Amino acid sequence: MAAAIRIIVLDKLAPEGLALLEQAEGVEFDVRTGLKGAELREALAKYDGAICRSGVKITAESLEGNRRLKAIARAGVGTDNIDKVAATRHGIVVMNTPTGNTLSTAEHAFALMLALSRNIAPAHQSLVEGRWDRNAYMGSQLADKTLGVVGLGRIGQEVAKRALAFQMRVLGFDPFVSAEQAAKLGIEHVDNVPAMLPRVDYLTVHTPLNEHTRNLIDKDSLALLKPGARLINCARGGIYNEQALLEGLTSGKLAGVALDVYENEPCTDSPLFKTPGVLATPHLGASTEEAQTQVAVEAVELTLNFLLLGEVRHAVNAATLDPKTLQSIRGYLDVAYRLGVLLAQWNPGGASQCKLNYRGEVTKKDTRLLTAAFCAGLLENALAEEVNIINAELLLRERGIELVEESRSEMGAFSSSVTAEVVCDGKSYTAAGTLFGNNMPRLILLGEHRLESYLDGNLFIFTHDDVPGIIGAVGTTFGKHNVNIAQMAVGRAGSGPGGAAIGVLNLDEVPPQEAIDAVLKHPSVHRVKVIQLPAAGEGPAWLQA
Repeated sequence: MAAAIRIIVLDKLAPEGLALLEQAEGVEFDVRTGLKGAELREALAKYDGAICRSGVKITAESLEGNRRLKAIARAGVGTDNIDKVAATRHGIVVMNTPTGNTLSTAEHAFALMLALSRNIAPAHQSLVEGRWDRNAYMGSQLADKTLGVVGLGRIGQEVAKRALAFQMRVLGFDPFVSAEQAAKLGIEHVDNVPAMLPRVDYLTVHTPLNEHTRNLIDKDSLALLKPGARLINCARGGIYNEQALLEGLTSGKLAGVALDVYENEPCTDSPLFKTPGVLATPHLGASTEEAQTQVAVEAVELTLNFLLLGEVRHAVNAATLDPKTLQSIRGYLDVAYRLGVLLAQWNPGGASQCKLNYRGEVTKKDTRLLTAAFCAGLLENALAEEVNIINAELLLRERGIELVEESRSEMGAFSSSVTAEVVCDGKSYTAAGTLFGNNMPRLILLGEHRLESYLDGNLFIFTHDDVPGIIGAVGTTFGKHNVNIAQMAVGRAGSGPGGAAIGVLNLDEVPPQEAIDAVLKHPSVHRVKVIQLPAAGEGPAWLQA
């Protein structure tokens, strides 16, 4: 009986999510909250999957030496609390739930904008304190004002929809959204944030926190804003520089600031909290019953589907791969992977560059996955850590190896082909493959030699002069050593006889060294190499999922 899949829940999770785990067959789970340090590292090493929210911090140290964990699912959008580079290096896919809290966060951002405009919080407090002072809380309507939205993803678009319903003008910036697409949403696209700032009455951000967005609004940016602007942040602390906000409020440049997120959380002591014009909430963007239920259910489903079915969705460190996509591309994943395994043995090592060229029908598929599969094959036996389709490309690049990918939609000699080139010490080693049927990888090029060879099992490759008797001599030598030849292919470098040629033999077993030495003694044979590939239909676990 197969061992049960084990999942650890690291933060409080909605009951609906836990119920799904209880109902899953062949799955065991534990809820262990508040873990950190060595205790967290030891716990993660005992599970196949982990589900978390924002409470736990999964660092590189947390994953050190981990050879079991395969997936981390974040019940929420942000994955700042997970070291994704470390996870990728360990071959761990990190997934989030980007849709579950979209509406709740958009609504909270809009609620903050309304409350800020109408001084809801201080007006309420005045009544609590027994004062009736209508003149002190004169507000501003949203209609006919201009809202700037930085980040036009799911949440940014939902905020824009609500702003348009309130008769606001909406400007938007997102480097991955075209002006045409923005126009379809009723948004005026601007080329950059500085161009937006002088025009907005309100600004809201809906982006991740990274090197490009940290301190997006700082002292210099504030100088570009019109006097009386109001800023809202329900995305990530650090996008707005908090000291700059404080100076903008005290100088009167800003009419108000609404914050749901902070650079350091939990945050209970900030000079902003005591500053007039500030409305602050403790990271409540996703804190609705509906959102918490939805992200919990989605995180559990992502984890179960990955561990049980091999489905990858909403991955933040790997290409999306669901069973249907896997089935449609598996054959070429196998081709790319086998080319990597072959070239790892054919070249002498010390690679500086890898080039992948896709041609024909295969260019319509997700070639990023094919490139990752090639990298996995190339590095499979070269590193101590486990290499798979998730971490292979990162591991390759970490070793200073340049990776180049090119595609040509027109067909060549075959309807589709994958050509891989590895450059070592200035010398190029090239192999190309294609797929016969749905599951028969074939080698169609090795170096400058064109051929058609099986791409599985034990390959005996020998370069030789294109003269009569070579194939017979090699066959006779192997016969003397009881080595059976299952298949044979030969190829020439040019179109005519008499030049350089290559032979590829599929053997039932690896030939003994004395047989290899005997072949090398032939005066027309220049190089021989035994290449060991997986048998037909076999391969790494990530390919078989």
